[in-house]
Order: sequence, then structure tokens, then C-alpha cells
Amino acid sequence: MNNNDVLRRLRYAFDFGDQQMMNLFTHAGLTVSRAQVSDWLKKDEDEAFQACDDVTLANFLNGLIIEKRGRKDGEQPVPESRLNNNIIFRKLKIALDLKDDDIVQMMTDIGFRISKPELSAFFRRADHHHFRQCQDQILRNFIKAVQIKYRESSED
Repeated sequence: MNNNDVLRRLRYAFDFGDQQMMNLFTHAGLTVSRAQVSDWLKKDEDEAFQACDDVTLANFLNGLIIEKRGRKDGEQPVPESRLNNNIIFRKLKIALDLKDDDIVQMMTDIGFRISKPELSAFFRRADHHHFRQCQDQILRNFIKAVQIKYRESSED
């Protein structure tokens, strides 16, 4: 998944407004304008579309962790210069304080079956022999499960 798609899906999943999005970046020490956020959220075909780089998305995810879990004592995490689906998945798991059982249940609720050993393989070190690369389909389904669980339903 590209970074802009992740940003759009998370904004929708948590029903964040522009100001909330800007605040999440600020939590991680990055000041962004409403115009920048708007350009990152535009569809790829839009002429005002701007690509969201890995450092920017890492700052957003770090800000989400701080928003949901609180700022940790001591030195704050440095945003990764290179992101992949495994890192994004791990940061979302941390931000939402989810255990493996919670994730398995959330995925089952949307009709996507995943076992605990499959899931734990995504959170291992890349050099571990049981490490597994998180594919786009899995991250997309996880964000969909997050949306169903955490989005305030305006249809009710």
C-alpha cells in the first residue's frame, strides 16, 4: 500500500478532521499545514496530489501512538526513514494497544482468517527465520477491521 492510501484509510477509520490530523503530526514534532494534509489525502489522479513520504507517515503514526497511548517518558522515537507494511502494522497495533487475540478476532469479524502464528510472524525481526512480509491485502483488511471497530457510526 502506498503511504497516501494508508493516511486516507486511517483518517476515514478514525473519522479525523483536518485539525486532528495536523495535531497528530504535531504530537510527533512535525508541523504541517492544512494544505499539506489536504494534498496528501487527495486521490492520485488529482493535479494537487502530493506523495506522502515514509518519514511523514512515520511521524503521523508516532503521533497516533502518542494520541492514543500518551507520550512516553524519556527520548521520543525517531521516525523511520523507510517504512514497510510490517512497521505500519506494528505501529497501529501499539497505538491501539491490541494483543494478538484482539487482532485475530477483529480480522475474523470481517471474514478474514489469520492465525496467531501467522500474525506473530509479521512482528518479528526481519532477520528471524519465521519473519514474514506483510502483504498489502493483510494491511488493507486490518485497517478495514480497525475502521469497523473504532469508527463512530454516523448511520446509527
